Amino acid sequence: MFYKMNIAGLERELPLCALNDDLYIAGFVMFSDVEITEACAKALLEKAPEDFDVIVTAESKGIPLAYEMARQSGKNYVVLRKEPKLYMVDVIRTTVDSITTAHVQTLCLGSLEAEFIRDKKVVIVDDVISTGGSLASMEKLLNKVGCEVVAKMAVLAEGDAIERPDIIYLEELPLFNSDGTPKK
Repeated sequence: MFYKMNIAGLERELPLCALNDDLYIAGFVMFSDVEITEACAKALLEKAPEDFDVIVTAESKGIPLAYEMARQSGKNYVVLRKEPKLYMVDVIRTTVDSITTAHVQTLCLGSLEAEFIRDKKVVIVDDVISTGGSLASMEKLLNKVGCEVVAKMAVLAEGDAIERPDIIYLEELPLFNSDGTPKK
């Protein structure tokens, strides 16, 4: 089963994926789709606040979007990693519980990246915001660092995220019944 939708002026068919017997989500993956990544970055930048310094995303599905938004805007971007890497020192961590991952994960940032974004105006970007768990974890980590989150953006908002006034997104993505029909 697929859900056909228009995203940033481009039509895509998203596969429906079961979260449980009664709830399906449409899988939106920007990896390998340069055309959609470029179009979504452009459309989000048009909605972004004029005054920001850095784009931040969580590993991994938001990375192509953050990179392309940085390239188009001339700003830098920072990736919150899922686990510490050898180059990271004095790691700052928080946990994240996402509906698309089977277990609780960690988000972390090394002191060099933390110093780079300290006191900066930050735009958080992600591919999809649903429950807001990943977004809350990113905000918690960024608050520890001392930067100002000036916007929270995503290509798609689904579920409760659609009603959140603090999120900027391009399109609404419904949740689905097991027969592929959108939930009301």
